[in-house]
Amino acid sequence: MTLLFYGASAVALAATLLAITRAHPVHALLYLIVSLLGAASVMLALGAPFAAMLEIVVYAGAIMVLFVFVVMLLNLGPGAARDEAPWLRPRYWIGPGLLAAALLMQLLASLWTLDAPTAGVEIGPKAVGMLLFGPYLLAVELGSMLLLAGLVSAFHLGRVQPARGSSE
Repeated sequence: MTLLFYGASAVALAATLLAITRAHPVHALLYLIVSLLGAASVMLALGAPFAAMLEIVVYAGAIMVLFVFVVMLLNLGPGAARDEAPWLRPRYWIGPGLLAAALLMQLLASLWTLDAPTAGVEIGPKAVGMLLFGPYLLAVELGSMLLLAGLVSAFHLGRVQPARGSSE
């Protein structure tokens, strides 16, 4: 697990630096996804598999919501496929692909050796659910209302306004 910890840390740092330095938002987002996978791998190496899976699910879901917001705000029309063609070139995918492959190889190598994690007590989904729907219920509900308000706002900002005088 030590190899996974240091390797995933290096990949997460490299991907984070690349995400910061990319000028194109889609390319930066690809590196951000690899960075979050690296952080989840570090959590796994530290003996927190449930926290690692929560990071993947929550952040992958948040990134998908971010993509939805961007698409709604930019109001991409029929010419969007033509504009996306340059993004699909392999040179833009090689960096994130290689970093993600390095994470996968480190994860498989650590699983192959079957080292038992030495860190702390494992917390299961039941304990997390009891906390989220117990003392932190108000915070969870406020967070969901904030996400809903952001979604409604993005919809209203991104929709096409009919021309004045049209019968729509």
